[in-house]
Amino acid sequence: MSIVQVKRSATRFDAAAQTARSQAWFGRAQQVLAGGVSSSARATQTGNFPFPLVMEHGSAGHITDVDGNTFIDYLLSYGSVILGHAHARVIKAVTQQMRRGSMFGTCNTVEVELAELLNRMVPCAELVRFSNSGSEAVCGAIRAARGYSGRHKILKFEGHYHGWVDVLAVSNRPALAEAGPRERPHSIPHSPGIPPGVVDDVIICPWNDAAACVALLDQFAGEIGCVIAEPIVANNACIMPLPGFLELLRAECTCRDIPLVFDEIVTGFRVAKGGAQEYFSVTPDLAVFSKALGGGTPLSAFVGRKKFMDPIGRNLVKHGGTYNGNPLCAAASLAVLQELNSSDALATLHRHGLRIIGALQRAARDHAIPCCVQGVGSMFQILFGPDAKPARNYRDLTRTDSAMYDRFRYGMLRHGIHINPSATACWFLCAAHTDDDIERTTRAIDATFWALTQE
Repeated sequence: MSIVQVKRSATRFDAAAQTARSQAWFGRAQQVLAGGVSSSARATQTGNFPFPLVMEHGSAGHITDVDGNTFIDYLLSYGSVILGHAHARVIKAVTQQMRRGSMFGTCNTVEVELAELLNRMVPCAELVRFSNSGSEAVCGAIRAARGYSGRHKILKFEGHYHGWVDVLAVSNRPALAEAGPRERPHSIPHSPGIPPGVVDDVIICPWNDAAACVALLDQFAGEIGCVIAEPIVANNACIMPLPGFLELLRAECTCRDIPLVFDEIVTGFRVAKGGAQEYFSVTPDLAVFSKALGGGTPLSAFVGRKKFMDPIGRNLVKHGGTYNGNPLCAAASLAVLQELNSSDALATLHRHGLRIIGALQRAARDHAIPCCVQGVGSMFQILFGPDAKPARNYRDLTRTDSAMYDRFRYGMLRHGIHINPSATACWFLCAAHTDDDIERTTRAIDATFWALTQE
């Protein structure tokens, strides 16, 4: 059952009693896992939860924790589970492949079929290389771009996240006190342990600022090996590109012979079948995919135009990995993409998402709580704050009231709705969410906004 009934009431919630097994499991995990988690993003607490909830199983658009609390899931493994949990088509494909063998360490037929499908679906995917995580795919794309261009500096945008590895873990969420001028941000390492030389190779540009972008491209003319961007800034509150900005990047990179890389780890196969490059009609030279590509299995890819991928193909630029293109994950991916291509799943995601966005906007108006919602139907975020304006860049997010978001998320958990714990992340929809799920969610939104006014 869900934690509480969806109603307008300030129901007393005994987190300790209703999440005791999660707390116990987290205590065990702290003895053997660093920090009790396998990813820093999972070290979350909200409201009266001073520990992460531990999930036991998922089905369709729902997940259930070890205490038996069931939630409608809008985290969906950060957008990975696009068809929903334990989808029958994926289970069948993985089961059949497991009987044939999960790994060979050689070429296999399934990776070829999957690459052929990506070639047909993704505008820039003339050639494909597989890897296992988004961070790995980004590393492959950056190496391919540098190998092609012969230049080593990277221009990336402040607030864009491209994985945790050293090569680009720079200025994705810098503290403003050290971030530097808005028009020429400093390059700030995301974590201790990143060498200064790596950071010095990364030029930081403000997002959606055409003049600043052109100025930096001019300043570092002849030095930039690639430009990389999240076309929708999924890892910082779904900040959208201003009209014409992606087109500017495409034109500037073309005339300067700089490879343009789109990080479609999150947007790929979610905002459109061909990703954000199809959605915005702007084709990059290289792109990286994961999340929905694997449908819940560890699979990623970097793809691109032949001239940019050919040095990889001729083994002049090195790329390897034992698990790359393994048939088990490739079989799952084939099942996911074939389902997306043969159904109206993306249209359903978009329609359901717009209903939730509308409910958030109505509740904000009805209860006089200033906020805004930004993104697209299949992925979006709500930003609380006094001026209630969509963010145009990372620094605009400083006006976000993250404490209010925490209270909102805790209220939604009380009503059995599971959303991202971060105030600057995204909600995600899946094909398995039903009309009833969406109706329950809209009622929970109204009830939670009402409760916020009673605090």
